[in-house]
Amino acid sequence: MRYVLLMLVALLPLLVDAVEFDENTRTLALGRATQVFEDISGQATIESVSSAAMASRFRPLNAETLNAGYSRSAFWLKVTLQYRPHDPGVHRDWLLEVPFPPLDKVELYVSDDTGGAQLAARTGDKLPFSSRQLKQNNYLFELAMAAGQSRTVYLRVATLGSIQVPLNLWSGRAYLEEQPARLYFLGLLYGVLLVMFVYNLCIYIGVRDASYLYYILYIAPFGFYQLAVHGTGVEFFWPDNTWWANAAPPFLIGASMLFACQFSRSFLQTAAIASWLDRTLVVLMGFAGLVSVLALNPDYSLALRLANVLVLGCTLMIFVAGFMAISKGIYVARYFVIAWSAFLIGSAVHACMLMGYLPNTFFTMHANQIGSALEVALLSMALAARINHSRDEQSRVLSQTGEKLERLNEQLAASNRLKDQFLATLTHELRTPMNGVIGSLELMQTVKMDAELESYHQTAACSAQNMMSMINGILTLTELRAGRLSVADEVFDVRRLLQSVAEPFARLAQSKGLTFGFDLDESLPDCVQGDPIKLRQCLECLLDNAVKFTKAGFVQLRVAGERSGTGTVQVSIEVIDSGIGFGQLNDAVPYQRFFQVDGSMTREHGGLGIGLAICSQLIELQGGRLSHRSEPGRGSCFTLSVPLGIPSRKAEPRWPELGETP
Repeated sequence: MRYVLLMLVALLPLLVDAVEFDENTRTLALGRATQVFEDISGQATIESVSSAAMASRFRPLNAETLNAGYSRSAFWLKVTLQYRPHDPGVHRDWLLEVPFPPLDKVELYVSDDTGGAQLAARTGDKLPFSSRQLKQNNYLFELAMAAGQSRTVYLRVATLGSIQVPLNLWSGRAYLEEQPARLYFLGLLYGVLLVMFVYNLCIYIGVRDASYLYYILYIAPFGFYQLAVHGTGVEFFWPDNTWWANAAPPFLIGASMLFACQFSRSFLQTAAIASWLDRTLVVLMGFAGLVSVLALNPDYSLALRLANVLVLGCTLMIFVAGFMAISKGIYVARYFVIAWSAFLIGSAVHACMLMGYLPNTFFTMHANQIGSALEVALLSMALAARINHSRDEQSRVLSQTGEKLERLNEQLAASNRLKDQFLATLTHELRTPMNGVIGSLELMQTVKMDAELESYHQTAACSAQNMMSMINGILTLTELRAGRLSVADEVFDVRRLLQSVAEPFARLAQSKGLTFGFDLDESLPDCVQGDPIKLRQCLECLLDNAVKFTKAGFVQLRVAGERSGTGTVQVSIEVIDSGIGFGQLNDAVPYQRFFQVDGSMTREHGGLGIGLAICSQLIELQGGRLSHRSEPGRGSCFTLSVPLGIPSRKAEPRWPELGETP
């Protein structure tokens, strides 16, 4: 009984029937009709393999595709084909296809009429693309079959990568008709990658976010990897570079995974989520770099094996990073996890197929491409969601900031009102005792005093007047800010007003050794209509500054008037000095409150820095304008231009007394 079983096992390969087909056959999958012999040494020749003695060494494949995983052996496939057309006069072209481009060596032998087998074609990605019978990305061989003819086909394959040998018989017409669907699938895959590349490149150029740059650097090598594994790269991009044709898949997948990890680190902010997670991704980036370097070795088999481990490891770790980001409340990580789920499933299925754990079918063969296309599209959605989320977050922060600023502005306005009220109250309260001091000092003038006491009296009187001027200035400023000042409309003697203002400053200038000039236009009318108190305060401010900031030279007051046809006279008053001047400033700067040419605590000239601000606002209140020109070291010229009315009837003019406030 044992001998009978041994004989049956030995004769089993011989009992395999030939594959019969006719002129109506479009395509046949030859896997289950194929016999396989594993040549471990790789030294077997077609003569030995096709001999009767070797027939018992072949075993039925019993699968759609030879899937031997990673193996250094050479594999011989044998299949017998018998063409039995119903109409012998019908001619058909027949093609034998091996739709797995990453094979190093593929040799086709066809039996002849003498019983032997002759080499029909030798190709593979170890040879230039020109070695192929038909210029296709898959391996395609012409097979001549006469009516009623039976031929045995031997196919020898060897590669450093994964042994995957799907074997199909096609009629020439059916193959051409089926090509558009395959091309549409590849075009869709490449189109998705290209569109996502260009789309995210444009966004990166616009927003300069590093995450988009890493994503682009991830898509680019991954797209070229797809070209390499489908044979499109060797067909169109590197047809004669056999070294790169073999090194490209592991090199590009290593580069792609390197930037995929970096993109995940940047997009998910893994350093902030968990330091160990970030360090693990960095280690995987180093591993990816190692795979790319090993791929450049002529023996790239180790790089291919490590590339599969790398893809699964990176995908799983990135998947974990996405879930941790979700647990930390990162909203856009949800899209990220969905995207990488598609890629993880596709990569796992494809890797298991390459290692021999799953059969080679259309889905397992293209699972990686399908998953990657979905992943790329979903990641772009994740990046878009990140932009929308960032925009919403920015809007929320801006809204909160605006509300906070509004509250702060309200608090600031309330604080300013309290400050102004305090200053107004303070100045009013200070004026009462100061008026008493000034009044007492004036009464002391009726008392006979010696020279020393007279000197003390003059110092006290001068200091009291200066203090009263500052108090009046602060009071005027607070009233201007509060909008409580209005313009009076009184008839006054403008000449007498100007003379009364000029006289004390002329004496002050002479005491400093300065020349004081006063030029009054004779055409200026005696009586005008306006606000004499505010005009006087403006003049006093300008003259006080001129005398104070002039050490040597002159101070000049120049007044001119020009009548207009509307019953007014445009009075132009210039205060010119040869003092220190100041540099080029914005026209509005000198009229800001508390502006000082020298703001240091050790400055030579005193003052609160509010005189010009008060003067400018008082002149604008009267419908006039205050301008200036100045040069450092050569002096300044302030021009006060204000319209004053001409009284239509005779009225008793008045003029403000010294120290009177608006």
